[in-house]
Amino acid sequence: MPWKLTPLLLFLGWMISVCSARTRTDLLNVCMDAKHHKAEPGPEDKLHNQCTPWEKNACCSARVSQELHKDTSSLYNFTWDHCGKMEPACQRHFIQDNCLYECSPNLGPWIQEVNQKWRKERFLNVPLCKEDCQSWWEDCRTSYTCKSNWHRGWDWTSGSNKCPNGTTCRTFETYFPTPAALCEGLWSHSYKLSNYSRGSGRCIQMWFDPALGNPNEEVARFYALALTAEARPQGIRPLLLCLALMLSLWLHD
Repeated sequence: MPWKLTPLLLFLGWMISVCSARTRTDLLNVCMDAKHHKAEPGPEDKLHNQCTPWEKNACCSARVSQELHKDTSSLYNFTWDHCGKMEPACQRHFIQDNCLYECSPNLGPWIQEVNQKWRKERFLNVPLCKEDCQSWWEDCRTSYTCKSNWHRGWDWTSGSNKCPNGTTCRTFETYFPTPAALCEGLWSHSYKLSNYSRGSGRCIQMWFDPALGNPNEEVARFYALALTAEARPQGIRPLLLCLALMLSLWLHD
């Protein structure tokens, strides 16, 4: 009888070790299926200005990175200046937000499928480091806007986004009374305000020094592993049940 059990037990041990060690590699180093993203990330040595942190490995092209710095980009015909000129200190956060969206290959754990004409995927509830969200809100609180959700509801009759009828231009602080209201509400929960700080390895940094490496790679690995752990019990249970049945049959043979 022992000689019959040995192969089965060895196979069971091998399967458990493989499943416990494997991370969702499909969530790492990937680009979204969206309007201007590359199919795969790779080096881009001519990325423009604020997008340069992603030069070593980017989902955006040099042309896209240049367009992201314009007041009204041809990429989406979207203007920051829908309520007058946005203050430069505020605008730099929106440029950085766009660079992260278009260029980062480290958002895989938060990519979701969507049914939209201009993209098939988006990211949802990315844990944004609390300092990045706080400084974004602080630098924009005195700029003006007319909406608390910029994903939808604009007047596009002129070809670019304008404030819809019935809305009023007020300070950001009016529409976004807290940092969380801004970071989470602005793009329909693309971001989630994290309780973690920059450098913790647990939140995505919008800003980082490329000379020190990309800290978001570690963050993506952590959350990919967490998603793997969450999915593992459901994925392994049928296998274990089958092996248990086989073991029972062998014992009664």
